[in-house]
Amino acid sequence: MNEEKQKDFKNKNHNHQATASGGAVYGFGLIGAAIYFISQSTTFWLGVLGFLKALVWPAILVFEALRALGA
Repeated sequence: MNEEKQKDFKNKNHNHQATASGGAVYGFGLIGAAIYFISQSTTFWLGVLGFLKALVWPAILVFEALRALGA
């Protein structure tokens, strides 16, 4: 049975090269959004709020885009 599992593993295509690029784009976007939102803040708590906004910036972007399109 163990030999069958090894053969199955060798016969499957394990291509995971394209999966990391989305994480890198999100990571750079997170850093850029955090820098932008925190630099615009005038108090400590607005800076904390800016960091929280940076975590969810893709959702805000999609929401505003759909709102602008009238969807």
